[in-house]
Amino acid sequence: MPAPLRDVPDEGIELIKSFEGIPDGDPSTVNIDAYLDPVGIWTIGWGHAIPHKGDFLRGAQNKAVARALYPGGITRAQAETLLRGDLLDTAAAVARLVQVAVDDGQFGALVAFAFNVGVGALGKSTLLRLLNAGDRAGAANQFLAWDKGRINGVLQPIKGLTRRRRAERALFLGEDWRAAATPRGRTTRATTPPPAPRARRPAPRTRR
Repeated sequence: MPAPLRDVPDEGIELIKSFEGIPDGDPSTVNIDAYLDPVGIWTIGWGHAIPHKGDFLRGAQNKAVARALYPGGITRAQAETLLRGDLLDTAAAVARLVQVAVDDGQFGALVAFAFNVGVGALGKSTLLRLLNAGDRAGAANQFLAWDKGRINGVLQPIKGLTRRRRAERALFLGEDWRAAATPRGRTTRATTPPPAPRARRPAPRTRR
């Protein structure tokens, strides 16, 4: 029986927005244009990786393709629609994978995590195994293990991902995720951080 559809809590969405950011690939135009994220995936809005021919569109050489897929860019409202559409699929998958009751903070943290690393990665993770076995503390600590991304083909820790994992862990534990996301030694500022790259993300499935 399919898991019931569950809304993503506002705090989970705000966490995602704060780390994805909404960079503009061409500030000279009125709308928001696609940009190349730190691991080489063409992205638009709040972390919407652009699908193309069964995979994500990658590489600086495909700039013209990215622009052609979103001619004129998108508005902020359209970016919100793309994000919520992406999260609908992610939330449904998380609800299906998690076999124990979780509160809104835990669910929001899991959705934020899966949105970044991919649902498939969550499904195979020690984090999910520990959570479903009832070890919530162990599951919470597993967020911190996912702080690496491929840059120029090399898997390495990335500061933005480290901060993101701390924030997700804090939300999962019912703590202040904004404070956890603040770089150590700095005070909290009301500015939007640069987007953190995706850790590891599978190719998109075809929407019907």
